Amino acid sequence: MRVAIVIEHFVARRGGAEASAVRVVEELQRRGVDVTVVCIQAEPPASPEIGIIRLRVPGFWQPLRVARFSREAGRATAHGFDIVHSFSRTRHQTVYRAGGGSHAAYIERVYRYPRLQRSLSPRHRAILRIEEAVLRDPTQLIQCVSQRVAAEIASRYQVSPERLVNLYNGVDTERFNPAQRDPRRAALRAELELEGPVALFVGSGFHRKGLDRALRGLAESGGSTCLLVSGRGDPRPYRQLAGELGVEGRVRFLGQRNDVEALHAAADLLVLPTRYDPFANAVLEGMASGLPVATTPVNGVAELIEHGKNGFVYEENFGPAFQLLQDRAGLAPVGAAARRTAERFTWSDHADQVLQLYSKLQR
Repeated sequence: MRVAIVIEHFVARRGGAEASAVRVVEELQRRGVDVTVVCIQAEPPASPEIGIIRLRVPGFWQPLRVARFSREAGRATAHGFDIVHSFSRTRHQTVYRAGGGSHAAYIERVYRYPRLQRSLSPRHRAILRIEEAVLRDPTQLIQCVSQRVAAEIASRYQVSPERLVNLYNGVDTERFNPAQRDPRRAALRAELELEGPVALFVGSGFHRKGLDRALRGLAESGGSTCLLVSGRGDPRPYRQLAGELGVEGRVRFLGQRNDVEALHAAADLLVLPTRYDPFANAVLEGMASGLPVATTPVNGVAELIEHGKNGFVYEENFGPAFQLLQDRAGLAPVGAAARRTAERFTWSDHADQVLQLYSKLQR
């Protein structure tokens, strides 16, 4: 079986769809699949047997880049492949992974004036054109990363149920593991000069991920909890908000870090008050580390959480989430249950499901 995996950036450290694509490619290659990556940028693959086709696409203007990558990827995969599986927004493929959910739904949830964004933003118009063309194309199968995404797509674009397949993302249960977390805890807390309860926020795109909600929850809860913030984004508006709320001395902006598992070791709770997230890998990674997690119902990973048992789900107000840290010992069973949940979603199991999907398509 010859498979093409389409992804703009085949770079695991970027996280999100990029990290997922890298793991799927590696797992497919281990299973003997002849896999080729079609991309703009690629890090050296884990095996020399993984083929790389690099496309020359202008990168200076996102709407042009999105449209050109879609066109060039279609040309590169038009012949010679049994399955074309796209992890990016492209027009032509066998399987389209809707890892970003519905872009139309994202605009409505994240922006104050969604109609204005749809009409005036060239970036949004370019993405929405591709999304509508793909989702209305009956020949393409849609891989959804949560039931929420499947429901959004089905209702918004009248996609038939047989075209929708729900596959939750996987997680590296060896890298993110309580056995790695516990021995490092004291040293890391000393290195970061942390005392008392510590909450962790991991996410890029601070507005969508709800950092403002986390800061307001921190302020509402009182106490001495410290909030660590890791991810890409401009911290200045949030430093200002923390100052206005009187918690600037309890917030640490760490920038984007590649050792998130180290931050898990230092923390007592992971919070992600996201406004829209098809499936936040950061939450499942925290669960795999045995860390209690709190997120919102609009995060696809919330489908795996039973409130109070293996995690917590709140709406906009995250004050109660931070108040949980008043009884850190009481959170231990929740973290242990979170780990057991995450163990059901390894990348190996995910790749087996992907292969079953490919086999079904070839019948």
